This record gives sequence, C-alpha cells and structure tokens, in this order.
Amino acid sequence: MRLRLAKSIFWVAMDFEYDVVIIGGAFSGAATALMLKRKRPDARVLIIEKTAEFDRKVGESTTEVSSCYMTKILGLTHYLGHHQLAKQGLRLWFSNRADQPLDDCVEVGSRYQSRLPSFQVDRAKLDSHMLDLAVKTGCDLWRPAKVTKCELSNANGQTVNAVVGLDERSVACRWVVDATGRATMLARKLGHFRPNNEHPINAVWARFSGVKQWDSYEWRERFPDYADRCRTSREWATNHLFGRGWWVWIIPLQGGDVSAGIVYDNRIFKLPEGPSLGQRLYAHILSNPVGREIFGVARIIEGDVHALSMLPYHAEKVCDHGWAAVGDATGFIDPLYSPGLDFCSYTSYYVADLLARSLAGEDVADRIRYYNQQYPITYRYWFESLYKDKYYYMGDADLMSAALLLDVSSYYIGLVRPAYRDPEREFLNLPFNGLGGRIARTAMRFYNRRLVALAKRRWATGYYGRRNAGWRDLYDGFVPDVRLRKQIWHGLRRWWKCELINFGLMLHRRTTIPASQPSATVPTEAW
Repeated sequence: MRLRLAKSIFWVAMDFEYDVVIIGGAFSGAATALMLKRKRPDARVLIIEKTAEFDRKVGESTTEVSSCYMTKILGLTHYLGHHQLAKQGLRLWFSNRADQPLDDCVEVGSRYQSRLPSFQVDRAKLDSHMLDLAVKTGCDLWRPAKVTKCELSNANGQTVNAVVGLDERSVACRWVVDATGRATMLARKLGHFRPNNEHPINAVWARFSGVKQWDSYEWRERFPDYADRCRTSREWATNHLFGRGWWVWIIPLQGGDVSAGIVYDNRIFKLPEGPSLGQRLYAHILSNPVGREIFGVARIIEGDVHALSMLPYHAEKVCDHGWAAVGDATGFIDPLYSPGLDFCSYTSYYVADLLARSLAGEDVADRIRYYNQQYPITYRYWFESLYKDKYYYMGDADLMSAALLLDVSSYYIGLVRPAYRDPEREFLNLPFNGLGGRIARTAMRFYNRRLVALAKRRWATGYYGRRNAGWRDLYDGFVPDVRLRKQIWHGLRRWWKCELINFGLMLHRRTTIPASQPSATVPTEAW
C-alpha cells in the first residue's frame, strides 16, 4: 500500500508536459481521447497522427454493439444520421453455377427494416470527425507527425520523440496510448505481437462507381418475385457473395460509390491471376452471377485499390503501468460480421476509464491486470466461436445460413442486449467474460465445428453447394428480447436438417469433386 501511494505522489511531483500521449488519431485513438477528456476535463492530452488525411479502411459497416457505443456513449447520432448511411442488416447470396439467373440464386436476409441502428460508414470521414471532436475538447494535435522513438519507463514517465514537419520534438508524459492500428507499434516493440496462423486470410478491396441499384425499376421488371418478396431496401444492407473459401462484401457509401472487396482463406482459395489487383478482384466478382448483375458496367476508382495479407493477429499483452493499446493495435480477427469496431469500442472505452482513474490518483493495478488477462481470452474465444475454419463451409447455403442465424442470435443475447441495457457498465466488460462467456464459447464452438465437419463431408461426396439454388430465406429480423427464440429455433432446425443429410451422405462412397467446384485440396473426410 505504501509503495502504491509513493508511486502516486511521485507521478504528481514530476513535471510532465502531458498526462497522456495518444499515437494514432483515427477512430480508436480519437475515441479514447474524447472519452478521457469527458471524464477528466483537466487532463492534458496530445494526439500524434502520422497522416495528413485519413484513408479508407478494410470495412465500413458497423454492428449493433459498435453503433450503441457511437450513439449512446460518444453521442454521434446526429452526425451519423446526416453524414453516413443507415444500414439494413446483413444479406447473403449463394450460387452453384456461373450462368445462374439472379432470382434463382439463394438469398438469406431480413424481410423488414432493422430494429436497432447500424451504419454504412466512410471510415475516412468518420475518423476525421472523431479527431475534430477530440481537438475541440482541448486535445493538442501534431499532424502530420512521425514518431521516431518511444521510451517507456513505467512510473518514471514515458518519452515520445516525433518529427513534425521539419521540427524534431520530444515530449514527456505519464501515459502512452498505442492507437497505431495494424502497425501495432508497442506490441512489436515489446515483443507481444502474435500472428494468427490458424486463420490465414487475405483481403483485396476497391471502390467502384457505376454499380447497379439493387432496388431499381429495371430489376422489378426483370425479377418481379425478387422485388416483391422483400419489404426493405436491399441496397442499404451489407450484401455478401459467398463461395467455398471466400466471401465478397458490397457496401454502399454516401455519394454513390460502392466499396467491394474479397476476403479469402489461402488454404482453400486462390484469387485468379490478372494484370492488376483491381482487375483480379473485378474479374472474380463478375464470375459470380449476382456480382455480374450488379457490377456489369461498374468501374474501379483509380488509385483506390488495396490489399492485405495475413489479416489476423493479436497482442499477448495490451497494457502496463504507463502504456496501453486500443483498437486494431490490440488485434484483429476477420472483417466478416464487422467485429473490428466492436473491439475498438470496448478497448477505447476501457482504456479511457483506466487513464481517468489513474490521473485521479486511483490505484489501477487491478484494472491493468484484468485488461491483460481478459483481452487474450476475448480474442481467442471470439475467434474459436465464430471464425475458426468457417471458410470451409461458407460457400454452402444450407450450412452458412444456419451459422448466420445462430451466430447473430448469440451475439444479440451475449453482447447487444447488455450493451443497450447499461452501456456505461457493459463497455467496461470485455466479451466472453466469466462463466457465461465460457458457456457461450463452448456452445458456439461446438456448432461451428459440426458445420465444418458437415462441409467437408459434402465436399468429399460432391454434395457441397448442391442446394445453392431455387430458394429464399427472408426472416423477420433480430430483436434483443424473447423474440430471438424464433431465430434460434430456425437456425437449429436448419442445422439439424444438415445433420440428417450428412447421415445419408455417410452411406455414399466418396465421389470425384465436380469440375464446376473451385479447385482446392480435398479435405480429410468428416465424421
């Protein structure tokens, strides 16, 4: 106790130029700064941002949890409503041949408007707005500025050196926050960076102009049943095209551009060759019947093609006395279901609260210990529950639709309901916490592993994707109350039906993989 008190007195006595230096001014860094200044208005905060202007990120969809953080905690409802697009849930598309008509492809998604807010955001605009808000609360900003050195001395204070324009500057502070995103500056510096080699996924994405409208009069004339069955706008959903080992997102942006990208597991799928990354992505989209209808006359926006390999990683340690990491600087799993901003929300709010308590003289040793212990658990459980080997079955409409219903229902029960009930409390608790988190992880991991096994059996017997035609599953939507029982029961029935089909396939000899299926190594036979 005396040692802790001595440290607190020592920190107060030292002459620091800033209480907190945040390296990285995009969403996570700016949100941390904003929440810290709201909790401790007298805190001296410096944000160091390397870019003169923000670029766009891998994904632009928010979820119900990250939307709760942005609307209820950050207070961005007015901004999001006026400057970003309202999102209408997830919509999944499946096919089993290149010449398949649009209205014969399998569609899975909501029939009606979404009940909870979520958004299709242009991340460059959102990041800029967040940084402006942080500066308006009194944070100082160095931009563009390159950090050249960061010395961590824990209770003795931290030192950050940076080049700002032509000037070399050095600043002393109590805390350093790593919000450098995928650069993961402190995790790499301290040896805590760990790639997730169990999940070898890559991404290529671009922005397109001239993309057709999902809800156009032309399509109503050509596909009347398609148009009449849905009561909401398909265009404002996050539309997904699926195949074995890959998925493509299609996200509208305010102003008319469309973000589209592919994420693929390089154990299963190889992106076709071509003269450039953009052309390779475009050719793959056009090889899909739904993609061909939507992007037939689209154009890639020059200079806006990006790629990342080996997307997933995490930090084994995310904070200590004097430093903490937030957002993508702590880790990243997979853009499917858009969990990135969820992690940004939890980590930025937790760290802002931790720093505010520390600056108030409170002993935060237990909070540091919790963050370091729980974050790796959260990352691991989230990965194993939702993503591990999922790319083996995501090209089969039966299996992936069952997963969607169960995955989203579990998300609503475990995270969405608590977040909306008491956001200030729940964003201080990282997901998969405690006994309830372990139970949820066990149940979700079990059905995910079963769906992987069923997919391998279907692939080995030539049944994979056979039912990717001729049906549409438009459900009522997800609501965070007892009505979730309907979606859970629907997902369970679909899964159990797949188990019955698998029992029949077990009686069949393994057949040669049809030529129409994508080339890949035949997996070991499922049980």
